[in-house]
Amino acid sequence: MRRLLLAGALAAATPAFAAPPVALASTDVKALVAPPAKGVRVVALWALDCAYCEENLSALLAWQRRHADVDLVFVATDGIGQREALTARLKAAGLDAVPSRAYADATPDRINYLIDPTWGGETPRTLVIRADGTRKAFSGALSAERISRLVN
Repeated sequence: MRRLLLAGALAAATPAFAAPPVALASTDVKALVAPPAKGVRVVALWALDCAYCEENLSALLAWQRRHADVDLVFVATDGIGQREALTARLKAAGLDAVPSRAYADATPDRINYLIDPTWGGETPRTLVIRADGTRKAFSGALSAERISRLVN
């Protein structure tokens, strides 16, 4: 009985894994890119076939851990039909604790445009949205210095 209680206590103390990516339809984009109530929202756009994406996501997660006012969201430009592959990739890279979305429309270019009308769809893409409504965006590999210039 004690072993059973101990096993139950350990299971309860173990943090749950983050949920797999949630579907992102064009009707959801307005809320995603709305200015946060305070601080900064960083939307990190990535894809399974992107060479620099994991490095960017890791760098952004490290930045967020040092800056409590940063709301970080990962958005995969791959379709939600690839949820298992997306989840496995994030988990393998230790990035599965961040809220994640994946495209769910038949027209991904429409979602790209709604997220950022100046974006051509290349990944990685980082969009920074401040509480005052101002935005900055960057395509390509991120360094700590680049993140600092984007977010500050």
